[in-house]
Amino acid sequence: MMLEAACLDGPVCGVDEAGRGPWAGPVSAGAVILHPDRVPEGLNDSKKLTAKARAALEIEIKASAVAWGVGFASIEEIARINILHAAGLAMCRAIEALDVKPAFALVDGNYAFKLPCPIKTVVKGDSLSCSIAAASILAKVARDRLMVEMDALHPGYGFAGHKGYHAQIHVEALRRLGPSPIHRLGWAPVKLAILGQLDAEAFAVEID
Repeated sequence: MMLEAACLDGPVCGVDEAGRGPWAGPVSAGAVILHPDRVPEGLNDSKKLTAKARAALEIEIKASAVAWGVGFASIEEIARINILHAAGLAMCRAIEALDVKPAFALVDGNYAFKLPCPIKTVVKGDSLSCSIAAASILAKVARDRLMVEMDALHPGYGFAGHKGYHAQIHVEALRRLGPSPIHRLGWAPVKLAILGQLDAEAFAVEID
């Protein structure tokens, strides 16, 4: 919590996104203001936690935080303003969803998004800041939950399993079924898969 403690002007929120890499679905973001005396144990970069651990921590974070918010940017917004700015839009919505207005935000990464409050970027912040780690967990769990719902609406693609990321079953489904309404049509892997030209090993991305 040292990064959070360095700001003395008011509440500090951690902010992180999930879903910049997938070929389908929205991008999400979380914003969390942790109570310094009620920080859940086990907070870490959401990618380093199991789904079970993330689900348990989501409950703890929401119960103990001073405030929390989650925001999304749609595939239409991703197509219109690009994935980087869509991630920033989701972050804005997450901060705006907070019940307590933050004085300052710690944002994972090195890109200085224009957000509703002053920010400090923190490279690998989800491993260095408890509030960023908490935000990353909320963003990841919220997006994963939505992709499970999308699997029911658009069966056959395996969204409940791979959540829209690179997977052989995803490539095969795209070739067989074509894109679903939630695929990011402008993305090269989707275009190549539709043409049957996507190498199964190409375009693998880190799950965020």
